[in-house]
Amino acid sequence: MALTRDFKKTVAARVQSDPAFAQALLDEAITLLIDGEPDSAKLILRDLVNATVGFESLAEEIHKPAKSLHRMLSASGNPTMSNISAIFAAIKRALKVEVRTTVVLA
Repeated sequence: MALTRDFKKTVAARVQSDPAFAQALLDEAITLLIDGEPDSAKLILRDLVNATVGFESLAEEIHKPAKSLHRMLSASGNPTMSNISAIFAAIKRALKVEVRTTVVLA
């Protein structure tokens, strides 16, 4: 069955219209990064950047070239922790959310 709408456009539209969905994506990206799945976390971050600030605005905000940001958040990208931190901070500002962590003892 063919998709009727581009997936990335659907995600972007949902992020724009559903703050809880946007927060859930951000939470998932953080969880994936902490749980040792940085490749999946980067792909979610890429979708969040596209749906919120955009790569050009993000580049201006964190003083990195947009092309470098695209590479960082690609499947084969290798961003530094300072770049990942800056990207998370920019998305948090765009979504106007706070991120809180809790410790769950297993």
